[in-house]
Amino acid sequence: MKKLALLLGIFSLSFAQESLEELKRQLEEQRKIIKELEKKIEALEKAQKGQEEKKAERPLPADRSLQLRAKYDDRLKAYQITPLRQTAFLPDIAFIVDTSLVGRNRKDEEYKSLEIPGLFHAHKHEGHGHAGLNEKRGFNLNYGELYLYAPVDPYFDLYATIPFSEEGSELEEAYAVTRGLPFGFQLKVGKFRSSFGRLNAQHPHTWDFATQPLINKVFLGEDGLVEKGIGLNWLAPTPFYLLFGAEVLQGENEQSFGTDGFEKGTVKVSDTRKPNLYVGYVKTSFDIGNLSLLAGLSYAQGKARINHLEDEDNPHAFAGKTKLYGLDLTARYQIDSIRYISLQGEYMYRDQKGIRYNFDQNSNLIGSPYITKKQGGFYLQLVGRINKQWRVGIQYNLINKNTVKVDGTKEDLPKNLPAYYAMVEYGPTEFSRIRLQFGENRAFYKDGVRKPVKEVILQFNFAIGAHGAHPF
Repeated sequence: MKKLALLLGIFSLSFAQESLEELKRQLEEQRKIIKELEKKIEALEKAQKGQEEKKAERPLPADRSLQLRAKYDDRLKAYQITPLRQTAFLPDIAFIVDTSLVGRNRKDEEYKSLEIPGLFHAHKHEGHGHAGLNEKRGFNLNYGELYLYAPVDPYFDLYATIPFSEEGSELEEAYAVTRGLPFGFQLKVGKFRSSFGRLNAQHPHTWDFATQPLINKVFLGEDGLVEKGIGLNWLAPTPFYLLFGAEVLQGENEQSFGTDGFEKGTVKVSDTRKPNLYVGYVKTSFDIGNLSLLAGLSYAQGKARINHLEDEDNPHAFAGKTKLYGLDLTARYQIDSIRYISLQGEYMYRDQKGIRYNFDQNSNLIGSPYITKKQGGFYLQLVGRINKQWRVGIQYNLINKNTVKVDGTKEDLPKNLPAYYAMVEYGPTEFSRIRLQFGENRAFYKDGVRKPVKEVILQFNFAIGAHGAHPF
């Protein structure tokens, strides 16, 4: 028995020593695992810190505003909210390309020579911009548009739009807007699209159709009312949106205004006093359930100078004054967060008076006929979004008043001049759009004969870069 007890004691002691060694070994392994985990945590913390530093180098526009305030406001410098970085002052940059494939029942040369009697006639356009959209049959590169925006300092934002065509480029818009005037005022200065009416202030890539409405074309020209000047808005402190605005502009728009005089032989017409164009408007908007309404009244007044004396087919000139009235209404019913139905329309009326200048049989310039024009028309369009990618729409245009009197005698001019279009649009994302539009313009004439223009347009529009949201 004593030998058995001795053997059991020796065995127990040996087992205890082996267990202790095993525990020590396991503990050492756990320490190694912990060290590896600590290294991984440290590496992840460094990577996360590096990403945060990169984000700080490229702040959002709100951060850019904060940087500007910190630069000019000594009170904010004491807080040092964010480090001052030069990348914070880089502007938002976007580039837009619009191209189309056009099928038309009129050849290009004939199409360029068509006119709308008493309202619009073809002549050489020296600018670039967006004039001549979908101008030729076949493929068209309508324009490329560079858009720039950034806060200048705590007091001003700066915007610039530079359209490009195959013939060249121009500075279409370049203007500054105040950021925080008291009592609801806002000041705009530079060259900008006038807020007259509804569609004029919008760029072509935001239009619901590929073509310009008739009344905008005949009263404001193919480029629209884009002028150098100053504008002042006042947002009334009402429970609904109510905006009053006034603009003082150079008034160089030749379709209804113009500033440059002309001289031929013994006849001399002086330039207008500059600035030449004065615009006023009031706009309001409010909601009734899912229905949003936007309405506006606009008025423009200025002297008119039109110089087409070098026109080979119809040399003439005009000097007088113009009053232009506008009424616009948009009603949009939101079916759900994506689908909607929008009804939009504008009516314009032009009252123009002045002297028409023509050449007599001896090639002498004479200015005898006194012209009065009372003309008006509208467009009305219905657009619906079916789902996130698809939209459909129809548009009806009509010039319903075209009264022109020469020395009190009424000219025999057509006054019911319609055009109508339909479109189907597919937008894979907010950065691209494919639109099919077809319709007929029955407002064009040549040599007193109506020349209906039937056309099909397949339009492609693409945008890259940072671009502000479009107003509804």
